[in-house]
Amino acid sequence: MRTWLLATALVWGLLASAAVHAQRPPLTTPATGVITTEVARSFDRSAPEALELWAPRTVLGYGDVDLNYGKIHLTCGSDPALGKCPSRDTGESSGRSRFTLQFAEARSGQRMDIAVTGWLERVEWQRNCSIDYWNRADFPLWTSFQNQCIVPPGGTGAALMLQSEDIGELVAGRWTAELRLHLRIDPDGPIIATHVFKFDLTITDRDRVMIYLPEFGLAPPLVGLQLDYRPVPYPATIGGSNVLDMCLYDGMGSQSEYLGITARDMGPVAPGRPDTQYSVWHRDGGRDPHDRVDYQLTLAHNGQRIPLRNNDEVLLRGIDTAELRLVMLPDLNQWVYCVPTPLTLDTPRVPAADKRNGNYEGRLKLEMRLPTTRL
Repeated sequence: MRTWLLATALVWGLLASAAVHAQRPPLTTPATGVITTEVARSFDRSAPEALELWAPRTVLGYGDVDLNYGKIHLTCGSDPALGKCPSRDTGESSGRSRFTLQFAEARSGQRMDIAVTGWLERVEWQRNCSIDYWNRADFPLWTSFQNQCIVPPGGTGAALMLQSEDIGELVAGRWTAELRLHLRIDPDGPIIATHVFKFDLTITDRDRVMIYLPEFGLAPPLVGLQLDYRPVPYPATIGGSNVLDMCLYDGMGSQSEYLGITARDMGPVAPGRPDTQYSVWHRDGGRDPHDRVDYQLTLAHNGQRIPLRNNDEVLLRGIDTAELRLVMLPDLNQWVYCVPTPLTLDTPRVPAADKRNGNYEGRLKLEMRLPTTRL
């Protein structure tokens, strides 16, 4: 007896579950006018997230077959920047949609086309060919085509999203876009509603923050001081200047409040040397003044020349309004913008007789600090 009761309860549970699963979607009249949805998100490029605009089987319209809601479809307008898809019913009989939407970066003006994915599903009015009223076929957004099962379908559901791998194409910055989809019922009929999606996406790229030296890429930079020997006028002197191409990538679309730059001389201590100077040392050793050559650093930013003192941080402001440069960073297959800050190495002229003949070398370390508060 106990086993029979248990079996009866199990059968009843399965029947109840099937009944719930087979419920009709709610009667739904298609929206009219302009329906606007704001989509504001922030995430890092290391973990892009999908943007689900309509979950699968979002009902756009459902009712008696005479209403023709089983022919609902969505089309784009004449401006491809607002969604590049057909502007009229195509009559396609199967498949999912994939079309592009143009995003614009606020700081740089850079534009990028990102794919949008979507599809339609038809909903039966009478459950003749399904267990849950939903036809198993997927259709492109822009088709009024329907599979009829004894009677026409009574409605249409849709899915619409930007997949994570497509969102991951956006580089660091603040990106905006507007998608417009027109809802129609009759293939040659009027627009019933316009669905507008406004995107405001803030993308960071923390893993690629760098002081970028285009000449060297990822290789350790070997920079010469470009010293020259001048025998005239007497006494002969040595000195020179060299400019190191440098660009700062903050991983925030160059929208930081400031960037902190510190230069550190990693060589031996030079007693009596001003903190405005750095040194290279003779390869054969020695720690006397004639065993080293001193140089100075100046960084160019926003039309200013900024001296760098050894171990002192300099705050570069106006990053969000500074001139930008388009570069391809190492290990990144997309162009990004960075702030050019060329670095000049100046070696003041000194008597040649005061220095040993031979080769000199030293180590210089550049550090960049970003604000604690980030986008």
